[in-house]
Amino acid sequence: MTSESLVEPAAPITENTFVATAAGNDDPPPPIKGLRRLFGWVIPANLAIFIVWGAVPGILLPAQITALFGEGNKVANLAIVATIGAFAAMLAQPIAGQISDRTRTRWGRRAPWMVIGALTGALSLVGLAFADSLIGVVIAWTLVQITYNFAQGPLSAVMPDRVPLARRGTFAALSGIGLMVGALGGSIVGALFYNSIAAGYLTFAVISVVGLSLFVIFNPDYPSTRLVLEPFKLGDFLRTFWVNPIKHPDFFWAFTGRLLLYTGYFAVTGYQLFLLTDYFGVEHPETVIPLLGLMSLVGIIISTVVAGPLSDRIGRRKPFIFASAAVVSLAFLLPWFWQDLTAWILMTIIAGFGFGMFQAVDTALMSEVLPSAKSFAKDLGVVNIAATLPQTLAPGVAGVIVLIFGYAGLFPVAIVLGLLGALAVWPIRSTR
Repeated sequence: MTSESLVEPAAPITENTFVATAAGNDDPPPPIKGLRRLFGWVIPANLAIFIVWGAVPGILLPAQITALFGEGNKVANLAIVATIGAFAAMLAQPIAGQISDRTRTRWGRRAPWMVIGALTGALSLVGLAFADSLIGVVIAWTLVQITYNFAQGPLSAVMPDRVPLARRGTFAALSGIGLMVGALGGSIVGALFYNSIAAGYLTFAVISVVGLSLFVIFNPDYPSTRLVLEPFKLGDFLRTFWVNPIKHPDFFWAFTGRLLLYTGYFAVTGYQLFLLTDYFGVEHPETVIPLLGLMSLVGIIISTVVAGPLSDRIGRRKPFIFASAAVVSLAFLLPWFWQDLTAWILMTIIAGFGFGMFQAVDTALMSEVLPSAKSFAKDLGVVNIAATLPQTLAPGVAGVIVLIFGYAGLFPVAIVLGLLGALAVWPIRSTR
């Protein structure tokens, strides 16, 4: 990244003009404190949220459910908790985005909800730490999903709000580093709290509040008090949850591609704890998971750092998405045909490399197919359903597959979903 690449335009348009007229493929006005600072802080901000998603649904929540209800019912109970929480997340992101788009404060449209979401999310994690019944776990986990999505939705709108098109691949790569370091770091640190679940929840609550608060403090946004507030229409809001393939075909195909590929990836990786214990026969998974996380992280960081800026340089996104799906699918073949921990280790490294490539480029692609600057957060809330829902629903989806086909059934399903997800971006016309 050169200093010249981060120079702001000499005469930027105003924020008010941008929101009134722009779409996802228009350059926004520059950040108040500059792109360099924003690029640096997006990593810890994403890490602060995704460390929760990496630690809780994949490690701490399954461990808590196993401890509370025993080995015999763990798959069914986790499926119940994950499914209910996932539907809450599906509703929360677009609602949070809609509210964020319509927020008028001196601190802008996004900042208040990032802080509120982090604080209420931390309180929800504290509640989950002390839940001791299935109903209590369901309620607490649902609140965690809702509150952190109220922070994540506005954070995801920062790219189209503040980053020019020519730099979005790089910004997406940095966001992806924060996302994947958070998700994998969450699994690593979460494994350290395998036998101290409540302490783990409290730790991740503090991390999320500190990370998001610092992002807001050091990256102020334009005031939104002068933005025109359009009348609220219930019909328009309800249509938020429907991606119209006729009116916005590129948006529809981008959403579908992400949904399919994420579902396939997290159906396998999100079920890691039970795969290690029940499929590979690992007696102490908490000793293996940190090593696996570090190995995956190496592949993800390398591919993310390379793919995002390279896609900016050549001006193409689709080839990277096709390549990422091929790499991840190849990785999933290993544990399907070779039921050994070595196969899982190799899969972790290879799949991490492929998914890092996808994460870096797909985020930039998504920002370029948004219909209007008036509703960036709402539209990204819909898009983020395709990212958040598979991660949180993965234990439930995987549980159903395991109950019907056994653990080996996860891998062919994931391969098919990943390849279909890559093919879904082929019809997109607004980006190459």
